[in-house]
Amino acid sequence: MLLRNTTTKVSYQLTTKVSTTKVMRSAERMAMVSARQRTGAGSIDGSKAEAIAELMLEVAQCFFRIRAMGQKTGFITSWGGGAFGFIRSLALLGPLTVPQIAQMRPTSRQRMQRLADELAAEGLVEFIDNPRHRRSKLVRLTRKGNARYRELSARFLEIASTMGADLSEADIRKTIEIVRRLSDETKGRSERLPRSATLTASDAEAL
Repeated sequence: MLLRNTTTKVSYQLTTKVSTTKVMRSAERMAMVSARQRTGAGSIDGSKAEAIAELMLEVAQCFFRIRAMGQKTGFITSWGGGAFGFIRSLALLGPLTVPQIAQMRPTSRQRMQRLADELAAEGLVEFIDNPRHRRSKLVRLTRKGNARYRELSARFLEIASTMGADLSEADIRKTIEIVRRLSDETKGRSERLPRSATLTASDAEAL
């Protein structure tokens, strides 16, 4: 009886989540159609705009799901700091300052400083003198940090190998190209906009 009740509860929760997602997506599509009608956009351009908007919303939702998975698998800290992304940047680019890493995300310097301090406490990174700036130290991977990076990279690839089984590599690489192009355009627009006093970039940190 207990098993039956538990199974029913789980099934109900999953059904509710799926239904809620479908309702939200339907409402979003209706809102975009309404906006297109108000602006008088042509059917071709308006349809394309809706497709781009829907893609951007899906990417945002995918980001939050990746972050949730990352917190359970060690790629992201419990408070949302991108540990894997941080040490990956150092592994690929070499020593960087905290402000440089923050600018790459983009996120606040304070947030990246907190993450750098935590990784240093674990012995994964170390602070070294910066010949170009006395006060701004460089952050460098330690031997232990390099080992952790290789471990997480292998784990990440293992997870990726179990996903998208029905997708072709060509489709995946085309999607990468599209998302990267939209990301670059979004970055350019964002840099031209004034900073909002009510919004922060703390949730924009990537893996």
